Amino acid sequence: MAVSALVLAGSRPGPDPLLAGTGLASKAQLPIAGVPMLARVLTALQTAPDVGKITVVAQDTAPLAADPQVADAAAGVAWLDSPGSIADAVRAAIETADGPLFVTTADNVLLTPAIIAQFLADANGSDVAVGLVERRSIAAAGHSTQRTWLKFRGGQWSGANLFYLGGPQALPLVEFWRGLEQDRKKGMKIVGAVGPLMLLGALLRVVDIHGFAGRVARRFGLNGKVVPMADAAACIDADKPADIPVIEAILAQRQAAARASSTAASASASSSS
Repeated sequence: MAVSALVLAGSRPGPDPLLAGTGLASKAQLPIAGVPMLARVLTALQTAPDVGKITVVAQDTAPLAADPQVADAAAGVAWLDSPGSIADAVRAAIETADGPLFVTTADNVLLTPAIIAQFLADANGSDVAVGLVERRSIAAAGHSTQRTWLKFRGGQWSGANLFYLGGPQALPLVEFWRGLEQDRKKGMKIVGAVGPLMLLGALLRVVDIHGFAGRVARRFGLNGKVVPMADAAACIDADKPADIPVIEAILAQRQAAARASSTAASASASSSS
């Protein structure tokens, strides 16, 4: 069964350094290697076989829907204006989804069908799942990027803006999320919000990320899991100006690899004919 997808494309309060001097109404329209962020995310979702209905939510979706490059990638996409918080938008999407909901963000520009497939396959069967990347994976891949790292026994982890909500049973956790939205970049506040014993466990590195996620989910009567992402680039989103050259370098590497693969396939076909 295909999973409904929700793309969070709204703007946070205050000026966005990525938009300085651009004249753009939304960060989601910002071109990355010539293509708007949102168009890249929608293209990945549209070509992912496990994704069904796609909804884009923002405070004002009209400028996004009117962008020609976004429109080219948005066939069949539903647009939802929501003046509320992220949690409000997610709650509304869960209540109307026919089954599980996959949530990602418009600035998740390195998203690929392969990343989506791995995440959904590993998240399947849980009430809630979140995609994370371990810091050593970033180092091994050679990506130079500044992330927010959650430190646990056995490793440090950064979010990949990939969330799986198995159905309405996850709504209590969404309400908990509402209370954390203002602290999304303050790792230990997020840890501490679930209780002093868990905070102590994280500080002393006696709890690993999987145990922590399981305990948080059980607090709400849910089966939860962390999905370690195989592609280290999954946690690199366009959050600040320094992220853009890193992302564009990865996109260039992917294009070069795709060209080399195509050339090799053509040479193989020629030699066997």
